[in-house]
Amino acid sequence: MKKILFLFSLLISLLSPAKDIHPYHLGSVEMGYNAKTKTFEITARFFLDDLENALNSKYSKSLHFGEEKSKAGINEALQNYFAEYFKLKNNNKSLKINYIGFEEDKEGVNIYLESEVTDKPKKVETAVSLLYNQFNDQMNIVHIIVNGERKSSKLNYPDRYLYQLFND
Repeated sequence: MKKILFLFSLLISLLSPAKDIHPYHLGSVEMGYNAKTKTFEITARFFLDDLENALNSKYSKSLHFGEEKSKAGINEALQNYFAEYFKLKNNNKSLKINYIGFEEDKEGVNIYLESEVTDKPKKVETAVSLLYNQFNDQMNIVHIIVNGERKSSKLNYPDRYLYQLFND
């Protein structure tokens, strides 16, 4: 009976539309403080189709990763999107975040950002609501790394605020 249920589940998943293949909406954001440049180097990772749907929904566009004609539009949309849905504070000071670019990685997209120059972190605060405009089950895993000390947390929709304390 278990084999029949497994085969039935497998058949249904194979016949489902591509958008239903991965039932989880998951992303990650890693913020590493670089002591040499005194900036946070930030990498966000999302499923390509999830991010594409979120951008198209938010900006009423028809942008597609992998299409050269969409590249400039995607860069502009990502810059605006991250300015709205990602915030970072260090030692109670809001930081300006610069969008660097994106890179496709098979079924995923890596987005690169960098903060303005800032003091050595003691208290890092962030507001991450990426893809919350598209999915009410979005989960974002957030990693903050300072002097080799890594602190990770999980933010489930609608939670968006997080802070971590670091030693001198």
